[in-house]
Amino acid sequence: MKEPNRILFVSQKIYPYLAEETAVNLLNRKLPEFFQANGYETRTFMPKFGDINERRNQLHEVIRLSGMNIIIEDTDHPVIIKVASIQAARIQIYFIDNDDYFHRRKGTADENGDEYKDNDERCIFYARGVLDTVHKLRWTPSVIHCSGWMSALAPLYLKKAYADTPFFRDAKVVLSIDDDEYKTPFSTKFAEKLLMDGIRPNDVRSIAGFPVGYEELMRLAVDYTDAIVISSPTVNQRVLNYAETSGKPMLKYKDNDPKTYFDFYNTLLDGTPAGM
Repeated sequence: MKEPNRILFVSQKIYPYLAEETAVNLLNRKLPEFFQANGYETRTFMPKFGDINERRNQLHEVIRLSGMNIIIEDTDHPVIIKVASIQAARIQIYFIDNDDYFHRRKGTADENGDEYKDNDERCIFYARGVLDTVHKLRWTPSVIHCSGWMSALAPLYLKKAYADTPFFRDAKVVLSIDDDEYKTPFSTKFAEKLLMDGIRPNDVRSIAGFPVGYEELMRLAVDYTDAIVISSPTVNQRVLNYAETSGKPMLKYKDNDPKTYFDFYNTLLDGTPAGM
């Protein structure tokens, strides 16, 4: 009997855990539900931002998955994994948590709207936390869907640091580009912070030595992804132009119908031309 396809959703925001009913937040809720209802196995992750009410949403820690550490600039940061269920959709959401990066801080900016100065390290921690957790689950995805700039490092890690990992080696990595941009550039040391086994300075030379804005981060993500989807009607035009000139399969924005994504991903896995 043929194994079912599996899709890993690495999302920045999912409704209802973040209350804004934006098109992308709703899409990140609907996609896992639709794929699961149509024969895929799914795993869905998001950061455990401090404004997510654990009691109301019935989050609980998964002790067997927690306890890993991620080293960023010679400092160990423990990974805490929590899980909750969206009962109506019959899907589980895994949350990446850490006392310093997520637990006590809401979203990507404080109550005054000032973006956190360590969003660069939060971005690193989230992407690596998801991939280390999936590896610990010994779960092999066919497609990895990365939504939101906080997931944008996953393609780099998958193609370089985890390139020889059997669980990820054959997965199609898809970058979802939306209209949510950060405004405060990451530090000039961001490229250095990315270095680890499998990632060399040459792999991140495009962002080395200068502040890294949203456009630079997303271009790096495009470089290491297998396909691109546009999930908002209006996105950064320079990022869109770069994605279009990459020559990679692209699903352009239509109406965020989950079936359109389903058909696109099935085409990717079939190995037939996927441009739409």
